[in-house]
Amino acid sequence: MTDHLPPALLEACVVVGASSDKLRDLYQSTQQASNSNGTPEFPLLEPEVLYVLAPPFVSREHAESEVVRSFGRRGRSFIRKKRERSSSSAASPSQDPSVSGGGGGSKDVSVPKDIDLMALPQLCFPGGLQVTNEQKEEQFHYLVFTDVFGNQTHGVVMQCFRPIMDGTSLHQNGHGSSRFSKLYSAYGFCVISKHPYYTALKDCLSCLLVQLRTCRFSDLEERVREFAAKLALVPIPPPGQLHVMFVLRPLNIVLPSREDKDRPAVDLDLHLPLLSFRSQQLLQVLSCLLQEQRVVLFSADWARLTLVAESLLLFLQPLSWQQPYVPVLARGMLDFLMAPTAFLMGCHVSHFEEVAAETDDLILINIDEGSISTSCSETVDLPEIPLAAADCFIQRCRSLQVHFDLYQCHHASRSDINEQRAQRRAWQHSLNHDIQRTTLELIVNIFRDVSGHLNYEHRVFNSKEFLKTREPADQPFYKKVLETHIFHSFLKDRLNRKMDAFARMELSTRSETQKMKAMVETPRRPTMQEMQARRTSSTTESTLNKRLGMSLPNLRDDRPISFHRHTSLTRIVMPDPALRTPKPVKVFKLPDFPASPSFHSTQSYYSELILQLGKAMFCVPTENSGLLARFYYLRGFINTLCSRRLDALSDFQNLYKTDTAIFPTQLVTWLVDSLQTEERQLADRRPELKRLILKVKTENEKPLVQPDDHVKKFELPRTHLHQEEFVRCVQESGIVKDVATIHRLFDALTVEPKRSSSSDAALRSPSSKSTFFFDSPAPPEGHQKQVDPELFRVFYTFWKETEAEAQDVYLPSEVIDHLDNSECVYKLSSCVKTSHGVGKIAMTQKRLFLLTEGRPDFLEITKFREIQEVKISSAPFLLLRIPSLRIQTSSRTEVFEANLKAETDLWNLVIKEMWAGRKMADQHKDPQYMAQALTNVLLMDAVVGCLQTQRSIYAASKLAYFDKVKHEVPMMVPKTTSETLKHKINPSLDLAEPQTVHVLLYTPGQLSCSDAEGDGNPKLWVALSGGRVVVFDAASWSMLQDCIQVGASQLNCMLGLDQEQVWIGSQDSVIYIIDSRSMSCNKQLTEHRQEVTGFTVDNRDQQASQQPYSCSCDGTILLWDSSSLKVKRQLRLSCDRLSSVQVHDGRLWCCCGDSIVELRKNGTPHRRMALPDDLLSMPSSISSFILILERGQLWAGCADSGELCLWHTKDHIHPFKRISLPGSSGVTCMIRVKDQIWVGCRGSSGDGGQCDVQMRSQVLVVDPESHGVEKELQAHSDSVQTLCSAEDRYVLSGSARRDGKIAIWKVE
Repeated sequence: MTDHLPPALLEACVVVGASSDKLRDLYQSTQQASNSNGTPEFPLLEPEVLYVLAPPFVSREHAESEVVRSFGRRGRSFIRKKRERSSSSAASPSQDPSVSGGGGGSKDVSVPKDIDLMALPQLCFPGGLQVTNEQKEEQFHYLVFTDVFGNQTHGVVMQCFRPIMDGTSLHQNGHGSSRFSKLYSAYGFCVISKHPYYTALKDCLSCLLVQLRTCRFSDLEERVREFAAKLALVPIPPPGQLHVMFVLRPLNIVLPSREDKDRPAVDLDLHLPLLSFRSQQLLQVLSCLLQEQRVVLFSADWARLTLVAESLLLFLQPLSWQQPYVPVLARGMLDFLMAPTAFLMGCHVSHFEEVAAETDDLILINIDEGSISTSCSETVDLPEIPLAAADCFIQRCRSLQVHFDLYQCHHASRSDINEQRAQRRAWQHSLNHDIQRTTLELIVNIFRDVSGHLNYEHRVFNSKEFLKTREPADQPFYKKVLETHIFHSFLKDRLNRKMDAFARMELSTRSETQKMKAMVETPRRPTMQEMQARRTSSTTESTLNKRLGMSLPNLRDDRPISFHRHTSLTRIVMPDPALRTPKPVKVFKLPDFPASPSFHSTQSYYSELILQLGKAMFCVPTENSGLLARFYYLRGFINTLCSRRLDALSDFQNLYKTDTAIFPTQLVTWLVDSLQTEERQLADRRPELKRLILKVKTENEKPLVQPDDHVKKFELPRTHLHQEEFVRCVQESGIVKDVATIHRLFDALTVEPKRSSSSDAALRSPSSKSTFFFDSPAPPEGHQKQVDPELFRVFYTFWKETEAEAQDVYLPSEVIDHLDNSECVYKLSSCVKTSHGVGKIAMTQKRLFLLTEGRPDFLEITKFREIQEVKISSAPFLLLRIPSLRIQTSSRTEVFEANLKAETDLWNLVIKEMWAGRKMADQHKDPQYMAQALTNVLLMDAVVGCLQTQRSIYAASKLAYFDKVKHEVPMMVPKTTSETLKHKINPSLDLAEPQTVHVLLYTPGQLSCSDAEGDGNPKLWVALSGGRVVVFDAASWSMLQDCIQVGASQLNCMLGLDQEQVWIGSQDSVIYIIDSRSMSCNKQLTEHRQEVTGFTVDNRDQQASQQPYSCSCDGTILLWDSSSLKVKRQLRLSCDRLSSVQVHDGRLWCCCGDSIVELRKNGTPHRRMALPDDLLSMPSSISSFILILERGQLWAGCADSGELCLWHTKDHIHPFKRISLPGSSGVTCMIRVKDQIWVGCRGSSGDGGQCDVQMRSQVLVVDPESHGVEKELQAHSDSVQTLCSAEDRYVLSGSARRDGKIAIWKVE
């Protein structure tokens, strides 16, 4: 259990000093030197552990409970081991208890197993233990202990001096006069904690110091024991916005909570490095750490070493330091600096010259002087942080207010010390928040583009391609960082799609251009806007420029890359308000500590603490569920310590409804396993505990699945690739993700070559454009096709080289002015003769144009949507006829002709594919068709370029997908569909294959939210397979969140509540609740026992909060209080399967398989509308229904019947009408929009064919007055799964996985 309990503030309290023998000998020697008129010498003494005080400090009087005893860590006796080690040596004189620690030397001391006391004495006195002839001020410093698993323990040490007592002057009974010499010995008091509460523990020791100054030495152990016992009662606050305060006379001490569970608590002054270093120097230090150098910090103040080191590591978050870390090295530990690995260590500045002279390749950082050097030179010759990110950081640092005195100028002086400390603490909290946001912004700016080179399915990072997208001046920095352990750990989190502070800031600071690019997967090319920006920036100061977004790789290292970032700083800088508004925090004050540590007083303290927690929870408004969750967590922890297991489980159960992010799974599992028989019987009588126990047991029975944390680097294949391996390799390379496209590419590269001489199978060298020969052997008959690794290498090289060449396309400003900002040049011909002069034909995603020779000029050939005909002909040249390409357009009467010679066949394929893709995109209002056509075209170009055989054009034609579709399937979209369809979006864009759109939900915008918050626009919530939720901005249709993981089962229904919550019902019987602002899922409702199938809301009372209903397939219907998330009422309907519910005029209507049932207000069935007998004889069930009370109509559709049944609500025995739905084999969903009924259908299967994409499902619009179908809308190639309305202006339909897209329809 001890490993599951959250630790209290105190892990152990250790007192360190010199032994009584050494002090006696030293005292006597100094006395002799004084008597002989000599000068006494004060050598450094060897410190030893005098006391180890660790929980438990009280024992239970009753044996039935062992929780508090279990809370004390399993320990070992330090004193016993010490005694055993000394038993072989000569017996030492008896020690004076008043000097050695009283009874502590005669009994065993339990030491926490995680604490190694062997090195602690040296670390408590890193400069040695001093004896002086004058009283010195107390000093503090800080320690960090790291075990072999990387777990850290933190310590705060207070050194204070006490007079050495002449024991010979004391009477045996302890009375009489005692004289003191003028000698003082240092003692160290070290408080050890699992959490880095440096400021709080320093304050605690300062309070202890007040007592020690008036304390007799014989009472010292007892005072320290009482002090440690109080700290052992202080619980650590859970992650979030709840801080804990306790009183330790005379100070109020606050423990700040962690911001989230992935970050450590911050209880130090983060601006100390900013006071020690200039911004440029601080960037140098961070660069050294990111490159995992051997870094040594120096200072004359031991305290600064740890505080500055801890601040520097916090600046790197979420990157976590993975190397040895010892911020304070004692003088006897300097040999640690000889370690060959990277490290971060600190030592006294007096050792600076010694360390610099005897150790090579160290980065030496003098905190006191603010200087950085190496052990070889006074300058640091390491790659610097990328310039654009560094400039942004420097600008931000200038705006930080790091001087409290300037802040305090206009404030009144505080007469109370605790008020003054609270004011300083609030200022420091705000400043720490700003500094953390600034350093996080730096990390985001450095590593923003990493995600663009990740393949999540195969966990691959293409580091070579990422490096090629960096500026030449920045590449040395990235080359070193990409090989470090700290970056490797960071990559694991990115591949796991961890939604941490880095991911949130990266998403929130994306430019509009990046958001729009995320809507369609387009091949990477510079846009006209970026080209223009490159020229503008290159004329000012080229060294300050950086590429915009993800630029293109350059395979030839001898060619400089000149594509720069434009206004990168303004794009990635967080707005000032976002930096200066930390979330408000609540401070909870603990009860006063008991006067003395005893079992009864401790139990009384815990009881009072539970009582105060209950009072605090009563005052928390229900909408502040996050704060309520923190109180539940604390109370559950205290109840656990008091052996109130059922109360503890009840508190932890409430975390499901408040914040599951802090749910202590291991502790709850231990509590369930430790329940006694009587407790289990009581738990069975409480439904919420019974559900929790069942859930814990179910989770424990599941096989333990180890998370996949490996990270691969992309490497070219070395063996032949079958189709499955080829798909994986292409996806890993980043060329294309779509599996269907990769299958077509595989077919193209495995086209059986015509047997010929080797000269007919020449391959161009990618670096020199010369030719080399490759003869791909034909596979033996009966064997599977496979791609030769050498062929794949040449194809990959050609593809990447083509991307790189796009960087050097030069277009005059006059040409750029004729093109749209978003256009990119994707293909450029050689210089050819055309009917409009000599020049190069250029292709963008929208048009073809001629770049004339000589004085470059722009001549538009045609836009793809204006093409009428493309064909190959021949043009006379002397006595020969040269192949040419003829293009007929609607914008010109004359035909454009180009003598493309050997390029004619390829350009013919390319233009026809782009033409077909543009027509598909225009007709289906789906820009993804154009993006796919562009990918196909570039793949064709690469296939022809790498094969260079007589059949290369035939191989490339395998990729002409849309041109085949145009010939096999009628391209014309029905007029009604074209007029009604507004747009289509693809929620599976980041996935290798389309996913089924199970549920759609539209939530309206919030006018009260500012643009900075990002919540003002409406949102579209999309539930895909496997519990994946995608969120779109419904104003621009850009993707806001590509993955919110909600369980792992299929999601059945969604409901938006109060514009703040999104409820999602799952097949795993859980209702997941997403916060619509933070887009995080931290709440769950677990009252249902079977899969949740439907939601509905009673909105009759506009003044009161919404009253949501949920239903599950077993017939359970629950009415919820939306604010407290408690069940107000439970109904049970007897049926085979309850698939949905609706509420009308306060009455529930239920879809029960073969019938619709209306319930009375008391929950009993009132009437039932059953399917006709002929449908009952079929394996069919009602999939959805619509009730129109003002017309007295009930409409229902069946999953396996292509018709609608219509009842009069007054005559519910038989449907009075059945409406046949054309082209439908079943109804999947229905919604009412204005005075129309929209019906989603499952159509009949297609006729097949190589390019079978004909519409096999429809969205039908039915008029409830005429009972007829008004519109037949065709936009999906798989069944329509869900419909939703956007404020009655638009209807959105989502389809099954063969199509996997969302269509947006206009409502008339």
